[in-house]
Amino acid sequence: MIFQRALRREMASAAGATFTVLFSICVTWTLIGVLGMAAGGKVASGDVLALIAFAALNYLPTLVILTSFISVLMVVTRTYRDSEMVVWFASGLSLTKWIAPVLTFGLPLVLATAALSFVATPWAKQKSSEYVERFEKREDLQKVSPGQFKESASANRIFFVEGVAGKTAVVQNVFVNTVDEHGTAVIVAREGVVNTGAKGERFLVLKNGRRYQGTPGQSDFQTMEFESYSMRVTSQNQDMDTERNVAAVPIMELLSDTTPVGRAEVLWRIAQPLTCLVLILVAIPLGFVNPRAGSSANLIIALLIFFSYSNMVKLVEASVKQGKSAFVLSWWPLHLVVALLVFVLFAWRLNLNHRYHPLALLAALKRSRAADKKVVSQ
Repeated sequence: MIFQRALRREMASAAGATFTVLFSICVTWTLIGVLGMAAGGKVASGDVLALIAFAALNYLPTLVILTSFISVLMVVTRTYRDSEMVVWFASGLSLTKWIAPVLTFGLPLVLATAALSFVATPWAKQKSSEYVERFEKREDLQKVSPGQFKESASANRIFFVEGVAGKTAVVQNVFVNTVDEHGTAVIVAREGVVNTGAKGERFLVLKNGRRYQGTPGQSDFQTMEFESYSMRVTSQNQDMDTERNVAAVPIMELLSDTTPVGRAEVLWRIAQPLTCLVLILVAIPLGFVNPRAGSSANLIIALLIFFSYSNMVKLVEASVKQGKSAFVLSWWPLHLVVALLVFVLFAWRLNLNHRYHPLALLAALKRSRAADKKVVSQ
């Protein structure tokens, strides 16, 4: 029991360090992406922190799975490298005795992965989509930052304003370039303001400016001065329906969705906690390392297994989404195969006569040292 408590403490410590590193990398990568979107005018600058939090929450299930896998693997590898596992075997204890402390450490992480996958991640994706859609549905002029060119939502109009008059909706020194069936028109004005029509339409009212229509030097080129010029920006009653994002649908609503897309999303959410559970068990026999060799290859193999497992889950999900496979026959075979792999690895490590078993390695090491001493004495 003392040894098992020490193992749990060591795995918890390794998990804390691993998660801190992975989460820092994830947040940094997300920060770069969100700041790029904000600089490009795709999201509001005031929503950057919220979007980073939502994006980080989306990555948490994968981070928890990888953290639990690496933590168990690191602790098992260290016990082999420091010859503690040899003492463990010499005391008459089997490798299967590691299952209990590993599950005690890993089951809370499996439950956390399930909670994140079924509840937290869909909520974060839904809120993130709402923030982005809310910004996209703002009036074109409200998206414009002073000193920046901004394309309208319809992609046929470019705005530029030099400044904003205080906290009002009045903008100063406005430039608008419009392309339509009549050609290209350029409008410049001293100031502009957004007004609302009787039916909820939004109009940009420009004052004291000029309008240029056509190509300079051509016969159809026109110029006009105006004191007030109104142009429609957008309508408040525009269609707000967007494509349904199945990844943001709550789990209870998703369970009643019998479409291939909905079934594929359910498969992906179920796969997250199952993957976490299976991988922490794989890490026990996979953590074997020759005490006389390095342990870097062990970690590389573990990462290859993790990414291969994740990619296979995505392939099965894609197959269900495309209607090529039935959900009932697709969500469990892959995890069963990996579980059988765990059984095979445990049987392999428990084979005392195998050349790579720790006790065989220890015996070979003792024989090598005895032979070296004999040569030196001679």
